[in-house]
Amino acid sequence: MIRLSAMGDVALTTGVLDWWGKQRGFRFTVCTRAEWTPLFDGHPAVDEVVAVTREQTKGLAWPVTARKLARQFKGQGLLDLHGVLRSRILAAFWQGPVRRYPKYSLDRRRYLRTGSQAARERLLRHNVPQRYCLALESSAPPRTELLPRIFPTDQEKVEAARVLAEISSPERPLVALHPFATHPDKAWPEERWPQLAQRLEDAGFDWFVLGRGEPLPGLAGHPRDLTNRSNLRLSCALLDAARILVTGDSGPMHLAGGVATPVVALFGPTDPAWGFYPAGPADHVLETDLDCRPCSLHGKRPCTRGRECLAALSVDQVLHSVDTVISNP
Repeated sequence: MIRLSAMGDVALTTGVLDWWGKQRGFRFTVCTRAEWTPLFDGHPAVDEVVAVTREQTKGLAWPVTARKLARQFKGQGLLDLHGVLRSRILAAFWQGPVRRYPKYSLDRRRYLRTGSQAARERLLRHNVPQRYCLALESSAPPRTELLPRIFPTDQEKVEAARVLAEISSPERPLVALHPFATHPDKAWPEERWPQLAQRLEDAGFDWFVLGRGEPLPGLAGHPRDLTNRSNLRLSCALLDAARILVTGDSGPMHLAGGVATPVVALFGPTDPAWGFYPAGPADHVLETDLDCRPCSLHGKRPCTRGRECLAALSVDQVLHSVDTVISNP
């Protein structure tokens, strides 16, 4: 199986591989970027993970890498869950069967550019893990059967507990906050995060911040701010210890799903039709119904309306969703 990036997309493959392992008895070798290989540690359906570096995927280096991979795994099947030029180059060298998942690229473009409701309805039939599953299945199982699956070790859980013992109490529900976004226009206004943290504390919750990025004003330097202080595996163990995660449309949203921690997800420029909304039974999505949504596939397009879609989401709304999830375990 090849899925090189991004972190959230790679995380979404884990539940599909687990489903195939349980339902079909399939075993997998996974090819992904080196920084995402820890997502597959301890995965029951994965026998081997082949790590490729950024340098190996760039320019003329990739055909060389692809040819070596094709020789190394000659005769085996290739499951392309990326569907980009790099994975197609690998398929061109491959000496075995190749299967790809449907990306519905035409429907995505039609809905984004024209607002076609027919295209949107077709896209909404399957989320991304279900689309992955259609690479090998004639019909997709329910999305709740394909939730991400990440397996922190006992040692990682002990380390997470040690870190959290210094900043939280077992008597208070623990809320994880991830305020970062790959693209700025997918981020909730940064001044809301310290406001939310204070409101959580006043309401009897403990909280901590995790993720990679520039620490936010109002939270930087706080003992509960773990920004840039955990690797990928420890981040998963920290999320496993939390009762809930508050985040935007982000990779850690899917990491939380992988350890069965509910999320309150704040969505702005993107849309459920793209297939990335969380699908856990206790997950909450907060969004604003605006005629300009969706404005892009991945949130890259700069907003000309002051990020109204996210600015309209209040601290009160987020706090209410957190309280609802924690009150109904």
